[in-house]
Amino acid sequence: MSDWNDPELTAKRDRLIAALRGYGRVAVAFSGGIDSTVVAQAAQLAIGEDAIAITAVSDSLAEGELEEAEELAKQIGIRHRVIRTGEFADPNYLRNNPDRCYFCKSELYGRLALLRVELGVDAVASGANLDDRGDHRPGMKAAAENGVVHPLLDSELTKGDVRALAKAWGLPTWDKPATPCLSSRIAYGEEVTPERTRMIDRAERWLRARGLRVVRVRYHKGDLARVEVPLDELPAIASAEVRAELVRAFRDIGFKFVTLDLEGFRSGSNNVLIPAEDLMQGLVVPAVGR
Repeated sequence: MSDWNDPELTAKRDRLIAALRGYGRVAVAFSGGIDSTVVAQAAQLAIGEDAIAITAVSDSLAEGELEEAEELAKQIGIRHRVIRTGEFADPNYLRNNPDRCYFCKSELYGRLALLRVELGVDAVASGANLDDRGDHRPGMKAAAENGVVHPLLDSELTKGDVRALAKAWGLPTWDKPATPCLSSRIAYGEEVTPERTRMIDRAERWLRARGLRVVRVRYHKGDLARVEVPLDELPAIASAEVRAELVRAFRDIGFKFVTLDLEGFRSGSNNVLIPAEDLMQGLVVPAVGR
């Protein structure tokens, strides 16, 4: 049975498409992740040539992500443009305090706002979904300051809804693990540098090449790598043979110490380092609706 025979899913699809039509001509901030891909697909269906996907490239983007975004844009049929962002020139971003994401998104959305006339668009759309409310998301403040719209939020769609829509549309990333920027792996207070993001990228690619789909290599003070994998993968990666190979590879990459996190993979685990008062100041919960 086609997924579109599910009336509840069809209603969610229609809400999303209607929301995008309501914005006019739209530029989608398009990372190639599952959320922005669903927004791009819906935008193409809603407004066709009046939609464009914009992918930002910097030293925080993992190798291969740009190429994947380009292929996805071709599959969707949406116009696509690549821009270079300059967050690594901002000392506030490099300082890597808990509000780092604010400065990254300010750079991105600020550039997109300046491009609106050139692109001929009325709105810039993000991939924020309903599950992002209540999380530490300082980038949402930057979005609000730059008038960014959130079609998934406006349509009250959760991450599960997004994956269901992606699967129904036949998008190959419907079950893709989340791929936040490489800078998010660096512990707060440790400077963000291109060298460190490259170390993280190489280490995670090494792990994925050995069959691990969900991995995080967190960078901590003193060139220490904290490796997170799902709990059921821990025994294999901790085996003597794999452990020795992993340590050698990571030291060749530039890490001085290699640790395996016994709690397993947790999205946003670096947030435990944020003082409670800073966490509350950085928490922006947008209202549902434009």
